[in-house]
Amino acid sequence: MLRVAVVGSGPSGCYTAQTLVQQDPEVRVDVLDRLPCPYGLVRYGVAPDHEKIKSLQGSLRSVLEHERVRFFGGVRVSGPGGVPVERLRELYHAVVYCVGAATDRRLGLPGEELPGSWSATDFVAWYSAHPDAADAGFLRGVRSAVVIGVGNVAVDVTRMLVRGAAELRPTDIPQAALDTLTASGITEVHMVGRRGPAQARFTTKELRELGGLPGTQVTVDPADLALDPADPAALPAVQRRNLEVLRGWATGSRADAARHIGLRFFLRPVELLAEAGRVGAVRFERTAPDGYGGVTGTGRFEEVPAQLVLRSVGYRGVPLDGLPFDAASGTVPHTAGRVVRDGVPSPGEYVAGWIKRGPTGVIGTNRPCAKETATSLLADAPALLRRQVPEDPATALREAGIELVPWTGWMAIERAEAELGARLGRSKVKLADWDALLTAARSA
Repeated sequence: MLRVAVVGSGPSGCYTAQTLVQQDPEVRVDVLDRLPCPYGLVRYGVAPDHEKIKSLQGSLRSVLEHERVRFFGGVRVSGPGGVPVERLRELYHAVVYCVGAATDRRLGLPGEELPGSWSATDFVAWYSAHPDAADAGFLRGVRSAVVIGVGNVAVDVTRMLVRGAAELRPTDIPQAALDTLTASGITEVHMVGRRGPAQARFTTKELRELGGLPGTQVTVDPADLALDPADPAALPAVQRRNLEVLRGWATGSRADAARHIGLRFFLRPVELLAEAGRVGAVRFERTAPDGYGGVTGTGRFEEVPAQLVLRSVGYRGVPLDGLPFDAASGTVPHTAGRVVRDGVPSPGEYVAGWIKRGPTGVIGTNRPCAKETATSLLADAPALLRRQVPEDPATALREAGIELVPWTGWMAIERAEAELGARLGRSKVKLADWDALLTAARSA
């Protein structure tokens, strides 16, 4: 019987487990996660007001409840207090690492370390109740914010900054984040990209949501649209629809709205400026198309006031002790999902998801990626089965002092979140710290 560990319970991990049990009628899969809760970025990265996307948890749940799949939270792999990669390899015939891209890219600008300068990842983790996130006072004293980046994550955090209580209260956002966001004094948010509107990475559905926010007006500078050299007729459908939405906002007059979102293009951040010991403004250089699909600086600068700066310029994988790592791409070297050590595939070690291909694509992109890896693994199965492994690796993990959170523990967390929501007069409300999550899990 083939025993496989999948490290990471987000979409790539669940799709890997699903493919394995569909293609092999005897394989047993343990899905291991550092957190006591499954689903990865579907739980901790999708904005709380995106209920349709969050409903994907239902299909991931069906994978983790399969009779030949077990979920174990609370398992740290590698690092201090974690299970070494070498030991995990001894416990299973094969290990698939689906650990995502755990950190964000930096801008490398003067002033980036000032208080009030954060990654969008930090902000998303806070309002998504990630247990490692802390209330860092993101919105304390903030009247104006700048979001650097023009992808879907940038749109998400921009939208969340101006959401009101009426829209957020029905979601599962933690109570402390709900209270902070709805009491916020923010009146102005600028979402800024260094290139033109045609190069923006957001999808049209996400973009349009900004225009439907109560009490909020969205504006676009017509000069930015005029400066973009792209021929709309030659653009892909998404970019063409994006431009249509942006043109509509560019031609409207500024209304007397309580909050304002400004979409800015052709501005490259060069410095975060301090005021009273924290971020007070962002200095931008105006850019212009260079004729080769990029931009060049113009030597003209402007400053945008902001007491909060969120950078949303992409994610990046981090090394896992015991695994090879390509620092340039932020991925683990592989061939069709097989981990490559010293130029050759390493028996029994595999990768899937962002740590395999980089932080690209949407949630559905993980399906073919996981299928490729699972197919490689099952092709290797005859050789992998020659090695003896423990009958139940979970026993060895417990004997090593690891407090496993099984599926019943996760179900207890779900019940506790439903009970918390009922006490607060809301629907389910996420538990936001380690103690609360583990206390709930132990009640099972």
